[in-house]
Amino acid sequence: MTLQQLHYVITITEMGSFNKASEVLYISQPSLTGAVQELEKELGITVFTRTRKGVSLTNDGLEFINHARQLYQQYEIILDKYGKGGALKKKFGISTQHYSFAVKSFVEMVKRFNTAEYEFAIRETRTREVIEDVSTLRSEIGILYLSDFNRKIITKLLRTNNLEFHKLIDCKPYVYLWKGHPLSSQKSIRFDQLTDYPCLSFEQGDNGSFYFSEEIFSTNAYPRTIKANDRATMLNLMVGLNGYTLCSGIICEELNGTDYIAVPLEEDDDSAGNNMEIGYIVKKDILLSSLGELYIREIERYLKNSVREVL
Repeated sequence: MTLQQLHYVITITEMGSFNKASEVLYISQPSLTGAVQELEKELGITVFTRTRKGVSLTNDGLEFINHARQLYQQYEIILDKYGKGGALKKKFGISTQHYSFAVKSFVEMVKRFNTAEYEFAIRETRTREVIEDVSTLRSEIGILYLSDFNRKIITKLLRTNNLEFHKLIDCKPYVYLWKGHPLSSQKSIRFDQLTDYPCLSFEQGDNGSFYFSEEIFSTNAYPRTIKANDRATMLNLMVGLNGYTLCSGIICEELNGTDYIAVPLEEDDDSAGNNMEIGYIVKKDILLSSLGELYIREIERYLKNSVREVL
C-alpha cells in the first residue's frame, strides 16, 4: 500500500466516480482502476461498489476511508512542516455552524496564502454535518456551541466519534434583528416582547432535533417559527417579516452588513442560566496543521478585538 494509492481512493470518494477522479488526478481511468484493484487485493476487501450514478463505499470501504484520510492528512502535515512541498495542492477545510466570525477569520487566514498552491474549503452547514465532517477528516476543524441543554448529547456524540471540544468563548444570549424592527431601540428584550414576531432558525434536516439546534432555547414554545438554510435568507426574513433569531451577540458587520443589531436578551424564567459556550472540535490525538493553528489564532484574535461584552 502506498500514499499514492491512498490519495487515489480519497479522490475517488470525493468525486463519486472513477472517471471524474481520473480527470482530477491526470491519470487514465484504466490505470486508476488497476491501482485500486491492487490495493483491494492487498487489503483483502472491496472498497467501492459501482452504481448507475458512479461509485459508493462498501461497509469495509467506509471504515477504510476514515483511516486513509487520517493517515494521509498526517502525511500532508509532515510535508507542510518539514518538506519542500510538491505538485499537489495542500488542502485545508473547516465546517461550522452559521457564525459570521468563523467566516471572517477564514477570510483573513486565506489572504495570507497563494491560493494557487492551496485548496481551501469552508462549509457552513448543519450541526450533525459539522461533527461528521471532522470525524471523517473532510474538515480539519469544526465550529459549534455547547449549552446546559445540549451538552450531554453533543459531548457523547463527540466522544463516540473520537473528537474533542476546545472552548473559545462564553456568550450570553442576544436577540438578532434588523435596525428597522420595532424592538431594535430597546436596551434589552424580554421573551414576552417577541411573541408577535416570527422566530427564525436554521434548518437541521429530517434527522434534526432540539439538541442539534444552532439557536438556544430551542424547546421553548414559539407562536410563529420559520426555518431557513442560509444566512442570506435569514437576513432577508428579518427585514421582510420583522423576524428575529437568538444568537451569541458576536456579529461581523463587514459580512452581514450594518442594517442589523444584536440586543441582549433579558434574563427571566425562560432564559435563565443557558449561555452559549462556543468552541472548536478536532480529531483526538492528531496534530493541527500549520493552517489549522493559524485559523484558530485568527478566530481568537477576532474574538478578542471585536466581541462585545458577552459575559
